[in-house]
Amino acid sequence: MVFLWAFIVGGIICVIGQIMFDVFKLTPGHTLSTLVVIGAILAGFGLYEKLIDFAGAGATVPITSFGNSLVQGAMQESKKHGLIGVITGMFEITSSGISSAIIFGMIGALLFKPKG
Repeated sequence: MVFLWAFIVGGIICVIGQIMFDVFKLTPGHTLSTLVVIGAILAGFGLYEKLIDFAGAGATVPITSFGNSLVQGAMQESKKHGLIGVITGMFEITSSGISSAIIFGMIGALLFKPKG
């Protein structure tokens, strides 16, 4: 049953993104930014963690989880270091994922000939 809920919740998040593309004619950048902000807002109200508990990977894999990670990192570090912790916490939590994307993107660009 866990797999079914993960599939449904992840699918709903993807459908929302696709509707933003098709109906509202938003660019990929606008769509991604909006989904990150939605995830951050839900995390700020404590709702995204409940969604993760319910849907597992269906909530942790989509881009909305990045917004959740930013807020969680900011909140954790703000308790330790105050206002400076808000800024550093966001980068501390998400830096490994961002670094991996940059490194693997560079490796892919070196291994494969880009079109264009």
